[in-house]
Amino acid sequence: MSKIIKKILFRASCINPIYFLKKILQRHWEKYDKKIPKYELSEKNLVNLKALLNREQLLRLLPKNGIVAEIGVDKGEFSEKILNITMPQKLYLIDNWGSKRYHQQLRKMVENKFKEEIKKGRVEIKVGLSTEMFNNFEDNYFDWIYIDTSHSYQTTKIELEKYSRKVKPGGMITGHDFIMGNWNQMIRYGVIDAVYEFCVNNNWELVYLTMDNKESPSFGIRRVSVN
Repeated sequence: MSKIIKKILFRASCINPIYFLKKILQRHWEKYDKKIPKYELSEKNLVNLKALLNREQLLRLLPKNGIVAEIGVDKGEFSEKILNITMPQKLYLIDNWGSKRYHQQLRKMVENKFKEEIKKGRVEIKVGLSTEMFNNFEDNYFDWIYIDTSHSYQTTKIELEKYSRKVKPGGMITGHDFIMGNWNQMIRYGVIDAVYEFCVNNNWELVYLTMDNKESPSFGIRRVSVN
């Protein structure tokens, strides 16, 4: 192919609006990615890591009859699995339900789904932002929590820092979407980055990672035990 034809094809590709938009998005995400710190885990952060089949297996390994929080509830589908599998003494469902996708109608669905458990005091709904609701709980209160909110680096970092104080010694922080992003929606997640940074800076270890190919991975972390 001659140099002239190559030049023409190159210029034509630049005029293509899809190509042009792709380049703009690429530059945007490259700039965004550079702002996120990159931490490397050491052996102590991974020595007890166990791969699990799915989230249900993760739930079976978590403490039964505990005090639990699910942060990011949506329709309450995973909340139901938490109740049935781990049989918590108390389950707090924390969500803002304040966006177009996660709206107040979903909150009403959750209230109706768990109306009997709410009456019995086994389930309590807390409406508010995850980055603010931690103030409603005493330190060392939860046996474990599950985070499934915005998945952004900034929000996940705050959630890990704030809610780690609310988890009992030996307790666990678990969460969803331990992946780089949602490529269908062109969204860059920051869960992996925030978890790595938190574990390195606070002496926590990654102990569970789910491997279900039909849904995003979940993680489980806890404080590194001192022998």
